[in-house]
Amino acid sequence: MLTAVAAGRAEVTGGTEPDLYVDGLPCCDRMATHDLVHAGLLRPTQPTSFGLRVCAELTDDGRAALAAI
Repeated sequence: MLTAVAAGRAEVTGGTEPDLYVDGLPCCDRMATHDLVHAGLLRPTQPTSFGLRVCAELTDDGRAALAAI
């Protein structure tokens, strides 16, 4: 999931429990998405509202986590 975000292939929705889309398709592991966002590893590239999809990006912590793999 982090690799897809780093490659610019992911979108995330707004809301307290966001959803992740990769290549336009919903990611089936919603809990992992919630965990990654709440852990501060990925975020929307711009402010968004509930259900609205915007591009996702890695945070500095997300890039560090991906580099450690």
